[in-house]
Amino acid sequence: MNTEASTHCVVQTALPSEAQAAELARAIVQARLGACVQVQAIRSFYVWQERAQDEAEWLLAIKTRCALYAALETFIRERHPYETPEIVQLPITAGSATYLAWVDANTA
Repeated sequence: MNTEASTHCVVQTALPSEAQAAELARAIVQARLGACVQVQAIRSFYVWQERAQDEAEWLLAIKTRCALYAALETFIRERHPYETPEIVQLPITAGSATYLAWVDANTA
């Protein structure tokens, strides 16, 4: 098990449709900014412009290296339909050394 703190991370964002989520996920992997992007249907409850919202969304969980976060954030912002998209970085503090090496190889 690799226990190096903060060399790898998961970056999350959410999109309003499955098609948009798939398109962004594919573009991220093709740009080698993420080794793997998982997409799942979610339901989000939040307040936007003083109104309670209840929306179906598609969550992207992007496995990448912390060193790529700034470039990935810019990439997402340039392609995201929301005015204020969720873009958060969650550090991976431990993980399989072989999996993290695979992430490195696919984001080189």
